[in-house]
Amino acid sequence: MALADYATSPLYNEAERVTLEYADAMTITGREVSDELFARLQNHYDADALTELTAIIAWENASSKFNRALRVPSQQLWKRNRHPGEEPDGKHED
Repeated sequence: MALADYATSPLYNEAERVTLEYADAMTITGREVSDELFARLQNHYDADALTELTAIIAWENASSKFNRALRVPSQQLWKRNRHPGEEPDGKHED
């Protein structure tokens, strides 16, 4: 339940925070993996681990796009808490 607040939640350590920030940067349209973010990742992961992490994030992104395009329904393994007035796709009603 604290995942949405990973950047400030005391439940996550620095390695977990930078990893989740990396996943966001790779996933969210319009974001980039900055040199500064990549350098912080290198403080926690060697080249092999960073390559594996990147592959896993990329695979999950590709799998999500594939499933969405083919209308493969969610298996409901997790549920996102929505804020009042927020639509299922994460957008706010105007």
